[in-house]
This record gives sequence, C-alpha cells and structure tokens, in this order.
Amino acid sequence: MHIKIGTRGSKLALWQAYYVQNLLQKGGVATEIVIIETKGDKILDRSLSKIGSKGVFTQELEDQLRSGDIDIAVHSAKDLQSHLDDDFELIAFTEREHANDVLVSHNTDLSLGSGESFVVGTSSTRRIAILKHYYPHIKIVDMRGNLQTRFRKLEEGQCDALLLAYAGVHRMEYDESIAEHLLLDEFTPAVGQGSVAIENSVSLSQDKKDTLKKLLNHEQTEICLRTERAFLKRLQGGCSIPVFALAILNHDEITISGGIISLDGQELIRRSESGSTAFPEELGTALADELLEAGADRILKDIKTQNGTL
Repeated sequence: MHIKIGTRGSKLALWQAYYVQNLLQKGGVATEIVIIETKGDKILDRSLSKIGSKGVFTQELEDQLRSGDIDIAVHSAKDLQSHLDDDFELIAFTEREHANDVLVSHNTDLSLGSGESFVVGTSSTRRIAILKHYYPHIKIVDMRGNLQTRFRKLEEGQCDALLLAYAGVHRMEYDESIAEHLLLDEFTPAVGQGSVAIENSVSLSQDKKDTLKKLLNHEQTEICLRTERAFLKRLQGGCSIPVFALAILNHDEITISGGIISLDGQELIRRSESGSTAFPEELGTALADELLEAGADRILKDIKTQNGTL
C-alpha cells in the first residue's frame, strides 16, 4: 500500500504531515508527501475575514483529493470549514494536544491581566473579540503569516506579544517564549484546535480507508471533535465568525462548552451541554440551537452584515 499525503508547505503544516507519515510508516505503509500552496498561504496582506472563510487553507488540497493526485489531506482541524462537500470525508483525527491559547513574547513577564497596556498581534477574529471583551486596554494589530513569519514580526517590534495556539507553539519548540497560558473559560479555543484532521475522497479504496482509520484515528479525540464540528456546522461558523467550543470526555459522557461573541467584544453568549458519547453530533447541534435561541442568531446576522456576506 502507498499513501500520498497532501499538505501545505509551512513548517507547522509539514510537522503535521511528517507526524502522520511516521504513524503510517510504523504500520508498514509506504508514503509520499506532496506540498500544495493554498489561497490562505498566498494572500498575506488581508485578514482572513476579508478573503472569505470557506476553504481558505483547504480548497487546493481538496482539488487534488478530487483528482486522485493525493490520497489524504492533512489539516489543522481548526482550519477546516464546517461543511465538507459530499464527496469528501474526515477519516481520522489525531490525539489532541492541549487546546488552549497562549500569550507569546520575548518579555515573559507580560500578562493580559496585569492592567498594563501593550500591543498584541493576532489575525483571529475570535481572539480579537475576546481581547476586546475581557482586556479592552490591550492594543491589537493584525498579524498574518505562518508561525515563523509572526515571530519575525515580533522580533522586528511590530508587536509586544502574539496570541497563538499552544499546540503550534509547542510543536515548533517555542515553549520558552510562552509568557502566559490563557484560561479556557475565557479563551475557549476554535473548534478542533490542537488536533490534526485527515481528509479523503469518499471514492478512496476501502482497504486504504480501513488502514488510515486504524493507524491514525484517536477515538476519544474523534468523539470530541465530531461534537464540536456539529456545533460549528449548525452555526455556519468559519474564520470570519468568532465562535468557539471545546468538548471534554469523561468516561461515557461528553461536556461541550461553546459560544459566540460580537466583533466589537461587547456581547458574549456562552452555554454548555452534557450528553452521551453515543450521540456526539446531536449534542453539538443542541448546544448551537440553545445559543441561537439565546441571541446568537442576531449576532451572526450583525457579523455577516459587517463582513458583507449577508
């Protein structure tokens, strides 16, 4: 068996691809890595919300899945759009790293809660809105690019600190620059943050699908991410919509906490639900419905109006 692995070309994306490759090779599978540039990699002078959220980091990989030029596409699970076309599926989710956000700086004494005003770089609408809500004294600058590009901009003094996912910082071995691990009940992560998702065409041979599932999928992570992704799909969330959710497993029960926040940070709605691991999608959808009834539908409409997508 031979598996062609499609990936973006950044150091972090390649880390993920090599991680998947290693798991497959340990199982006796021959592999090949194919590097593919996406729209999100090419357009760095605009925020993600301005270039459209659907498929920003995935479209070109999916094109090659569809053509059969690659067998699987490796993604940061948080970069995946909430709805996949019918000819694609997610065959596996790797074991999740810690899902929290971190504040990264060369001055590791910095803290968001200190009351001190400083400049934070981030391109995430979720992180920007949460900063505006909890820490309005913090100044924010847009910070696109891969992890190395952002650290270079930090070195150049374009900001005092960066807001990033712990998983990426840890995988790129920048742990010594972490100034603060941010609380999950404030900075609840993006759906899927911390896990690597494996996408394939539904037409992929069944023997390859069975092998991929066996060697790559972490069942507990899959249950949590299917809960979160159902939540995201019901809210029609994407890179331009500041929604967040985190599902946690406790034996045969899932607890998911999720919410939405207005772009200006003024209004935040958060709810949580618990239910059986037997029905993860239903639980995620139920939480989303609860949020919509509590006013999320109005916030979504306002955001889409501001983004020009309504």
